[in-house]
Amino acid sequence: MSSERLIYLPLGGAGEIGMNAYVYGYGKPGQERLILVDLGVTFPDMDTTPGVDLIYADISWLKERADRLEAIFVTHAHEDHVGAVAHCHEALGAPVYARAFTANIARRKMEDAGHPPEAVRTVSAWPEQIKAGPFTVGFLPVSHSIPESAALVIDTPAGRVVHTGDFKLDTNPVVGEPFDPDLWAEVAKPGVKALVCDSTNVFSSHPGRSESEVGPAITQLVEDATGMVVATTFASNVARVKTLAEAGQRAGRSVVLLGRAMRRMIEAATETGILSDFPRVISAEEALDLPRQNLMLIVTGSQGERRAASAQLARGKYRGIELKDGDLFLFSSKTIPGNERGVIRIMNQLSEKGVDVVDDSAGLYHVSGHANRPDLEQMHALVDPQIVVPMHGEHRHLREHAKLAEAGGRAGVLAVNGTMLDLSGNAPEVVDYVETGRTYLDGSVKIGALDGVVRDRIRMALNGHVTVTVILDEDDEPLGEPWCDSMGLPETGVSRAGLIEVLEEDLNQFLMRADVKTLRDDDKLEEAMRRIVRQSSQIEIGKKPEVTVVVSRMK
Repeated sequence: MSSERLIYLPLGGAGEIGMNAYVYGYGKPGQERLILVDLGVTFPDMDTTPGVDLIYADISWLKERADRLEAIFVTHAHEDHVGAVAHCHEALGAPVYARAFTANIARRKMEDAGHPPEAVRTVSAWPEQIKAGPFTVGFLPVSHSIPESAALVIDTPAGRVVHTGDFKLDTNPVVGEPFDPDLWAEVAKPGVKALVCDSTNVFSSHPGRSESEVGPAITQLVEDATGMVVATTFASNVARVKTLAEAGQRAGRSVVLLGRAMRRMIEAATETGILSDFPRVISAEEALDLPRQNLMLIVTGSQGERRAASAQLARGKYRGIELKDGDLFLFSSKTIPGNERGVIRIMNQLSEKGVDVVDDSAGLYHVSGHANRPDLEQMHALVDPQIVVPMHGEHRHLREHAKLAEAGGRAGVLAVNGTMLDLSGNAPEVVDYVETGRTYLDGSVKIGALDGVVRDRIRMALNGHVTVTVILDEDDEPLGEPWCDSMGLPETGVSRAGLIEVLEEDLNQFLMRADVKTLRDDDKLEEAMRRIVRQSSQIEIGKKPEVTVVVSRMK
């Protein structure tokens, strides 16, 4: 029996949707040579991560073993798969391999972060393969909602692993390669040890629809509109952006792309040869000189992002363009769970302007980029793996996908972030648990989710803040009375007196009766004053604010 093993370890993306990062290793236990598949981000929200810019997986485990990391392979250019590559490059240092379109996006991110873009290497599609230590990895084309998506064929001494990435079974995806079942059957023919598989739509019981099916409905909607038409979708969905632009062109409208991400994706698709016949677009400045009924705007912000073009148009003007009564706004996208509040806010703001808002509640103007349950069953049958490892999904998705695999007579295993599997034998075995978490990009600084920074920010947002300042003389006697400053708190409480006056009086009473031992000990003094402020505030306003005590001593 071999003393070496094949391991799989998700650091992100298993037990959640987003922030994908999957480690594979081969070798003696504790000495495995490693590769990383995807390194993505997820996005913050004001409720749980206020002020945070981006969130990605805690790579501490991998950073400690960076000398054993052979390479990073990126399946496609969605932010939840490629968004953290530049942020982690300094810590990991490994070469990054991707297909042309994804590599183009990754290089732009590297340049923006001040890292060498040549660290990202372009790879052709299967049958080309890259040697990375004990692994040989090839990019197998698959359809998704972004061009040049790929599954990975990972050959190891313990057998072949197929990592699907995000995928759907679309034989007519408008832009990019169609799903080719014959090619996949050819790859599966030698036998597949494990299929590590997308689980996002495991609860959708109907077969997935083709991207080409939304074109006619969108075209009809645009042709019937009488005012300006604005449409938003994921900027990365190049096929949808093209469909929208062509609908505008067919209706005799001039097309305008608004939003940096939208323009960047179309530029990348054009530079890499994926797009060659995109309709002509005009600038926002040129649009101002045209009748509004002759315009079709395609804008960023389908998920309610506050700074994106959609939100700015809903609030007022963007680049001089303003929406008015009788205009049409189309959400050609699905709202990601957690983003509903922002999207609904924009819809209501648009409605207040008299704009007709159309979403995809009827299923006419959007199709998913992920495989539905019947498609997953078809993939299982086509690849016929010994083991199915569900990934890219919340816990309930992974659990249901594992049940689906077992119902088909295959071993299914539930492995959430931090679960290390040994895939070497005939059945998967959990061999270790690794502590995982999240890293926050907060402005220009990286902080840990457990560092307390965001926790304190949330507590201040919920409870307000009081700063207490007291000065003590050379004899440790209070020099005058303490004073307070507050933020985020009402001016008066239930006593009708000013909150600050009440706090200062209670603190002064405490100082007048405090013993010498307390007055000489900064820690005891701060703790006592903090407790008084919180207790008095609770009585006055029903809240216990966060308190900062500043003790100054004269020498």
